[in-house]
Amino acid sequence: MPNLDRALHDRMANAIRFLAADAVEAAKSGHPGMPMGMADAATVLFTRFLKFDAADPRWPDRDRFVLSAGHGSMLLYALLHLTGYADFPIDQLKNFRQLGARTAGHPEYGHGAGIETTTGPLGQGLANAVGMALAERHLAARFGAGLVDHYTYAIAGDGCLMEGISHEAASLAGHLGLARLIVLFDDNHISIDGPTDLAVSDDVLERFDAYGWDTSAADGHDHEAVAEAIARARTTDKPSLIALRTTIAFGAPKKAGTAATHGAPLGAEEIKGAREKLGWTAAPFDVPDDVLDAWRAAGARGAAERQSWARRHAAAGDRAAFDAALAGDLPATFDAALAAYANRISAEKPAWATRKASQEALEALTPVVPEMVGGSADLTGSNNTRSKVQGILDRDHYGGRYIHYGVREHAMAATMNGMALHGGIIPYGGTFLVFTDYCRPSIRLSALMGIRVIYVMTHDSIGLGEDGPTHQPVEHLMSLRAMPNLVVFRPADAVETAECWALALARKDGPSVLALTRQNVPAVRDGTWTVNRSAEGAYVLAEAEGGPRQVTLLATGSEVSIALEARALLARDGMAAAVVSMPSFELFDARPAREREAVLGAGTVRVAIEAGIAFGWERYLGLWGGFVGMTGFGASAPADDLYRHFCITPEAAAQKARALLAGK
Repeated sequence: MPNLDRALHDRMANAIRFLAADAVEAAKSGHPGMPMGMADAATVLFTRFLKFDAADPRWPDRDRFVLSAGHGSMLLYALLHLTGYADFPIDQLKNFRQLGARTAGHPEYGHGAGIETTTGPLGQGLANAVGMALAERHLAARFGAGLVDHYTYAIAGDGCLMEGISHEAASLAGHLGLARLIVLFDDNHISIDGPTDLAVSDDVLERFDAYGWDTSAADGHDHEAVAEAIARARTTDKPSLIALRTTIAFGAPKKAGTAATHGAPLGAEEIKGAREKLGWTAAPFDVPDDVLDAWRAAGARGAAERQSWARRHAAAGDRAAFDAALAGDLPATFDAALAAYANRISAEKPAWATRKASQEALEALTPVVPEMVGGSADLTGSNNTRSKVQGILDRDHYGGRYIHYGVREHAMAATMNGMALHGGIIPYGGTFLVFTDYCRPSIRLSALMGIRVIYVMTHDSIGLGEDGPTHQPVEHLMSLRAMPNLVVFRPADAVETAECWALALARKDGPSVLALTRQNVPAVRDGTWTVNRSAEGAYVLAEAEGGPRQVTLLATGSEVSIALEARALLARDGMAAAVVSMPSFELFDARPAREREAVLGAGTVRVAIEAGIAFGWERYLGLWGGFVGMTGFGASAPADDLYRHFCITPEAAAQKARALLAGK
């Protein structure tokens, strides 16, 4: 689209302002100030720079736009409506923040095409944008600029840049030289409590300079200044931050520039005054035909470029591989690779730590799944997350498949979300399980969005030993299991670890956590491998012998071998006990009730064994159940000493079962 004259630009920007103000007023809640303040910049971006076609919103080579300041969601919804996205007719805007509407209070991925990610928790969108920009560079290196050649734009506010995740993500982006990332900073100097100088006095531009970004500043209400800043940012070899000085609720006669407009409707009188001040005579939710026509032209201006891309795509020699990567399906060779590996280790019965077993599984699977891009938060040698086929991904080698995230767990998780959302990559990353606390907001968003991100979390219990209680997860397994749409896997040995990797990779509609041991564990599975038993969630590993089942010993991970030893102790006493391995509560809970009851053993005494807290196990234990595990924090000592100290032993489990049987 040619440059707009000032009058048309102003009217197009005012369409955003009043759609936002009117929608917030109708909902009687929301955040009108930010959309009104950033309307000018958004108009410049969408009419002059952003590469998209509203008629084909999932065009793979579109530019990505992330509204990190997600509370200003009406800015995005207004833009999607005005440019002609089919999912956002005017009725959706009229139902802003209402049950069932696509126009939720904060943008939610999956509610409608054009929403690239779920934002609202401040800073998350900025870090997602880093992941999208990284994915673009990686896929461009793999498939070439003819198929992958686009930018990632984000709008971030003061709050986004105050959040700690912004520091981690911006540092990573600068280090990786992600020049296709351009962030528009809504520098309005206002937060909920009042002026931002109540809480922050950073020089944002100098801060981002230090990260290795290109920085500039412009008047956010001068459309030519904004355009010049964006055009310049597109020529640099660094990620760019453009600080746009704006007035929150621009145009509001009494409330503009005040905190009163951040998170509350303007009120009918203030909106009336804004209409008069800005010369906007249209009724609520009405957009004059000439303004709407101009916006729809902006929404269609990318059609020719998309069609040109489609011709290149049709002629590309690696089109099939590109399409498969974007579809996210596992290759036809995957099942055979898994079976070959699982049968080999079933025969060899290695007594590996499951973190080691995870690396061996990666050695088998990463060669056949080129979309797998791994990484670690400065713990590669401990997490065992890099396979031999994975070169390092850095600013000089975007085609690599392994990322050194540094000690940036939160940014790692959010960046992986961005990579998954972009498409073409199956991201996984590692740290210690205890540090899921540092990742948790992003793990939650993975689950909320239903995207495939794999969290490889090692050192999963007191079994890590001497590093002590600061590093020993106790409550973490159950806190993660409490999260909707997150599948937690805690495999018992090398075979289960391979099975859990296969399940996590196949799960396209949500994230997974692999909780893995530091310490070696014995093999508990042997024989010819024919079926993924971990897919059952829980299964009878060893049935009771010598009579009807009296006791069911339930265990996960490193404690499955303890359950097997306890079974042997009970057998010496003439007590028939079965061992159930439970690598995934979530998959087990999805099975029919009669199947679950058959596994758990109707009418039996049940003892659960896990080196974590008991909370959550009660739903499996029934009336005659007991727990062997942790009741508080751990301690610093060798792992074997800790297991004995905290009475997580075969003897303790057997004694618990005996006592329960005696009292039954």
